[in-house]
Amino acid sequence: MQRKCLLLIFSALVLFSACDNKSPHKPSGPEKRITILYTNDEHGWMQASENQSGAAGLMALWKEQEGYTEDGPFLILSGGDMWTGPAISTWFKGESMADVLNAMHYDAAAIGNHEFDFKIPELQARIVQSEFPLLAANIREKSNGLIPDYIQPYTIIQVDSVDIGIIGLSTITTPYSTFPTHVEDYDFIPYVTALEETVPQVKSAGAKIIIVLGHLCEPEMRQLVDPAKQLGISLITGGHCWELVSDVIDGIGLIKTSAYLEYYGRVDMYFDAATGELQDIEIEIKPNQTELRDAQVSAVVSYWEREMDATLSEVIGYTQSGIERWTAQMENMVMDSWLLTFPEADAALSNAGGIRQDIPPGDITLGTIVGLLPFENLIMELNMSGAEIQAWAGNFIHSGLRGKNPYFFADSTTIINTQIYKVLTTDYLYSRVDIPFQSINPQPYSTAVHYRQPVIDWIKSLNTSATNPLDNYLDYENRK
Repeated sequence: MQRKCLLLIFSALVLFSACDNKSPHKPSGPEKRITILYTNDEHGWMQASENQSGAAGLMALWKEQEGYTEDGPFLILSGGDMWTGPAISTWFKGESMADVLNAMHYDAAAIGNHEFDFKIPELQARIVQSEFPLLAANIREKSNGLIPDYIQPYTIIQVDSVDIGIIGLSTITTPYSTFPTHVEDYDFIPYVTALEETVPQVKSAGAKIIIVLGHLCEPEMRQLVDPAKQLGISLITGGHCWELVSDVIDGIGLIKTSAYLEYYGRVDMYFDAATGELQDIEIEIKPNQTELRDAQVSAVVSYWEREMDATLSEVIGYTQSGIERWTAQMENMVMDSWLLTFPEADAALSNAGGIRQDIPPGDITLGTIVGLLPFENLIMELNMSGAEIQAWAGNFIHSGLRGKNPYFFADSTTIINTQIYKVLTTDYLYSRVDIPFQSINPQPYSTAVHYRQPVIDWIKSLNTSATNPLDNYLDYENRK
């Protein structure tokens, strides 16, 4: 018997779909139930926002609505990408978010690509700090083919006398979805290869139920259903791509809860009380929306808010309407600030993924911009031919360029294919092997300027206020 329940929430419409089966579970004999509470891609969003109630609200929901108790039949799991995001997490390289997840009693987490953003020593520090294991079975050292000694491939947790094996999987896109040099010593082997190697170890260690705790996109999750069936895996979780997934296919559960703690998943697994065999699985996704706040988690968040305010509360500007992340004015602001800082450059190219959140209406602080541009990226200057600019500009957000196929410079000057120009980009993009910047310019010039600093400098220079908002200075033209 299989049963699934999917709750979809569209933030703009707040539209709820009916659950597939609302009838109560009817066991065929004596049974026990274990409940998994699940999130992924938290990205440091411990504070409440207009879209979610923060970590303290989520913990309160778990206690009040889901009946969570620390000694009850519960597992709390994360699909990874826990740290990089708002300044309250990014500025402290994830230390603050690890504190919050400890207070929320997480039991295990997958290692996502952004766990590597602050380099290996910081990841190792977070692993030591976290009161739960960070898991990945598919990371191998290039030098010897072994799993790095600071990473666990799996863990076994006993819940209500049932030994549950949890195997971590990191996305195989990690070599280019974090800073490439941070993971240059590692291979990220195929998921099935890692599972075929690890599942027998987990079974040998006594696990009765096996969960894949994956930082995986939905298509990858679904591709793993058949191998999971053959290997005896009961649940596959996801992350990385911000999707809502709640499904049961051939007895295999699939769960993913978008990002930013806006949703959480509840997975109920029903077992035969005598044999420990899984009999049924129910899955539901719910919004993190409540007026309640857990006192212990609130205290941890408040501590880190004070720490953040001590260094990042300086007001540098004001916006009347705010600036949404996926807009021309946001991209133009970031990119144009680079050319204002380096006026000798002809153009600037970057990836939209380096811009991570909206700027809300009101005061703009240093912390706002740290959350907006959270990565440790530096601006580099490349020599590129006009032909190379034409070939690659369409892949990026840009400044100094107009048109499309062909492009021309912002002042209407024609780009000459054989001429060499100065182009700004980030050291992150330069390091990616799937982008040919290294072959285009083997010896680039590093400005040593952080990619967020020009934005800070430009906003400060305008002396914006409620009567002179930043909105007046933005370029709303779509350059794509």
